[in-house]
Amino acid sequence: MPSVKPSTVLGRQLGDELRRFREQAGLSTAEAADVLDCTKGKISRIENGHVPVRTPDLIALMHAYEVADPDARERLASLARTANRRRREGWWHQYGSVLADTYRDYIEMETICDSIRTYQVQLVPGLLQTPEYGRAVTVASRAWQTPEEIEQFVQVRLARQERLTGADPLELWAVLAEGVLHQQVGGRSVMRAQLDHLASLAERPNVTVQVLPFSRGAHPGMFGPYLLLSFPRVSALDLVLTETPTGNIWMERESEVSRYRDLFDDARTSALPPTDSLSLIRRIAKEYRP
Repeated sequence: MPSVKPSTVLGRQLGDELRRFREQAGLSTAEAADVLDCTKGKISRIENGHVPVRTPDLIALMHAYEVADPDARERLASLARTANRRRREGWWHQYGSVLADTYRDYIEMETICDSIRTYQVQLVPGLLQTPEYGRAVTVASRAWQTPEEIEQFVQVRLARQERLTGADPLELWAVLAEGVLHQQVGGRSVMRAQLDHLASLAERPNVTVQVLPFSRGAHPGMFGPYLLLSFPRVSALDLVLTETPTGNIWMERESEVSRYRDLFDDARTSALPPTDSLSLIRRIAKEYRP
C-alpha cells in the first residue's frame, strides 16, 4: 500500500484564513477557545490545518470573528467541506470497521506529525513491530474476533510503518522498558525475529531506540505507556496519547504535555545509550535462538 498523507493543504488554507479573521477581530487564541468551549491547543491545530472544523464550530467562529461578508463566509464553508471530505478519504478509512475513533484520530495525527517520542512498558511500538508480533498482540487483545478482523488490523499497522521510510520520514524515538525484550509475545521464534527487526530499524538515521534496564529500579515513567507527537510548525502544540486497556486518551493542555515531556526526558536519560541499547537487544535476540 502506498504511503499517502491526507490532503492538509486545504485545511491549512482554511486555518490561515481563520487566523487572519481572528487577528482582525482582536481575539486571542484563548478567547477563540472560549467560543468553542475547547482548549487553546485545539484552536492552534485548527489554524494549522491539523484537525477538521465541524460546521457548527465554523459558524460559531465566523460569528465571533464578525465575518459578515457573504462571499467570505461561503469561501470558508466551501474550504471546510472540501478539506473534511479529503480527510475522510485517508487510506485508514477503508478499515473503519476495525478501528476505534481514537485510533483513527491517532493515525491521522501520525501522518502529519514530524516526530514521535514514546515510552513503552511491555510492547514493542506498533511502528517497529513485525507482522507476526503484531498479529500475536492483536489476538491477545481479544478486541477482534474473526481472522478477517485480525488480519485487517495487522495490515493497518503495516501501512502505518511506511511513515518511517520515504523522502520525508518520521523521526521516532522510543524508550523501551527492558521487560519489552523478555515478554515472549508469539513465542521464541517470533521474539527472535522481532528483536532482529528492532535492531535493524534502530540503525536507521530517523529511528532512536533506548532500553531502560531493570537495574534502574523505580522511575516516574513506569506506570504506563504514552506517545508524544510533535508537528512541523513551531506554533503547533504537541499532543500526548496515553494507552490504557479500556481505551486511549488524548492530552493537549500545555501543563499536561509539559509533564510528559519531562517524563520522557527522565526516561531517555535513565535509559542505556542507543549503542549500548542496540548491543543489549542483539544479545537477548541470540538467547531466543535454538
